[in-house]
Amino acid sequence: MGYARVLSVGLLGLAGRLIEVEADLSAGLPGMIVSGLPDAAVNESRERIRAAVINSGLPWPNRRITVNLLPASMPKHGSLFDLGVAAAVLCAAGAVPADRIQDVALIGELGLDGRVRPVRGVLPAVLAAARSGVHRVLVPAGNGREAALVPGTVVQTVDTLATLLAHLRGEGELPGPDAVADTIDDPPGADLVDVVGQERGRRAVEIAAAGGHNVALFGPPGAGKTMLAERLPGVLPALSDEQALEVTAVHSVAGTLPSSAGLLRKPPYQAPHHTSTPAAIVGGGSGLPRPGSISLAHHGVLFLDEAPEYRPGVLNALREPLENGEIRLARAAGNTCFPARFQLVLAANPCPCGERGGECLCSPLVRRRYLGRLSGPLLDRVDLQLDLLPIRSVQLLSEDRTPEDSATVAARVRQARRSAASRWSGAAGPLNATIPGRTLRSGRWRLPRTVTALAERLVDSGALSARGYDRVLRIAWTVADLAGRSRPDAGDVAEAVELRTRTTP
Repeated sequence: MGYARVLSVGLLGLAGRLIEVEADLSAGLPGMIVSGLPDAAVNESRERIRAAVINSGLPWPNRRITVNLLPASMPKHGSLFDLGVAAAVLCAAGAVPADRIQDVALIGELGLDGRVRPVRGVLPAVLAAARSGVHRVLVPAGNGREAALVPGTVVQTVDTLATLLAHLRGEGELPGPDAVADTIDDPPGADLVDVVGQERGRRAVEIAAAGGHNVALFGPPGAGKTMLAERLPGVLPALSDEQALEVTAVHSVAGTLPSSAGLLRKPPYQAPHHTSTPAAIVGGGSGLPRPGSISLAHHGVLFLDEAPEYRPGVLNALREPLENGEIRLARAAGNTCFPARFQLVLAANPCPCGERGGECLCSPLVRRRYLGRLSGPLLDRVDLQLDLLPIRSVQLLSEDRTPEDSATVAARVRQARRSAASRWSGAAGPLNATIPGRTLRSGRWRLPRTVTALAERLVDSGALSARGYDRVLRIAWTVADLAGRSRPDAGDVAEAVELRTRTTP
């Protein structure tokens, strides 16, 4: 009969919290009870842990075992508590001493043979432990590299329960994680040099990358909408340390982080199929919600090809994340918040048949209904909206001029972002697309009426909403940054209006 306490970490979305795993052995009918709002995976750990202990060469305590996970009011999900529960039970039984795992967080799933298997969400779990003052963690060998990404934390890996028990008896030290590079070497992405013609589309991609703007591309099949969207991530700057940790943590929770884990430095790119459910796009699922495509695209690009084919509920669910940069999911199992600050790229044909030359038989009503699936409130949150014309043979076969490659455009984008970050230092954010309209319409950043006259006339005529006016100003500041000007002029505002209202120059 005895009592022991070890530490583990629980996750609710990306929010981790230190969990105290208590084990109490008392006289009574042999069995094991787990309390503290466990889900099915935690409850089923009883048989996994019992088999793992026996197959690791130790007898299972023939006592009434009570395991409590504190705080008891927080729901516990997943199998990452297995290692902590096994250690607590064996320490309470006196089979191993507990002094070598004081102030140590144990994370890992146990197999029936005693192997310690990797789990999802190790990176945010280790981050939560470090923020709670626990700077030594024991994780599965398969998660060692991922856990080592957290600075200032001592990470040791465990491959089997027997190895952990030997360590607790003082018979050996646990190894550290394998060396890992700071980043993952990804193959080169798609390059803008492949896009022939479509100067307006290339310009829109450059402005979107420089200012963090959302884009809607309309045009017939083969106009280059998908090619432009796929090349937007290639001109975005690499993620900062803070951004890389956030993005890598989201992919860790989702289980999409590569095994050779390093920080994800490249902006992520997500292109879900048009049949995807709302839960797949914004997050959700049975039990505790999982991150969806908008969170996997955090600090990157979310591309919706053939956007009118998506369910209306999916499209309308994007409106709040586009404004707030996060998605809050309320479920019976608990409330979860995931980051979702992404750049949205919509692509749409002008009609259901695709308008192939003169063969289109769609009536004006059919066309309006088709594009009407993209609601006004959603499109009002998309800064850049432009029509792409079909490519002509003279553009396709011309050898007079080679298009700029992504590296050249990316250099201008980085310079423009540096200008914006310097200008908005101390404001709401470093990107033009995130600056509040009030900041742009008042004080030192207010533009003269001679510069904004065109946009003001469109507001008075009803062609621009108040939100649209603010977005025109943001685009104009981005255009000025790319040109190296300290403030937008009337030409910058005119280009912003053109890119906002789908007008053709």
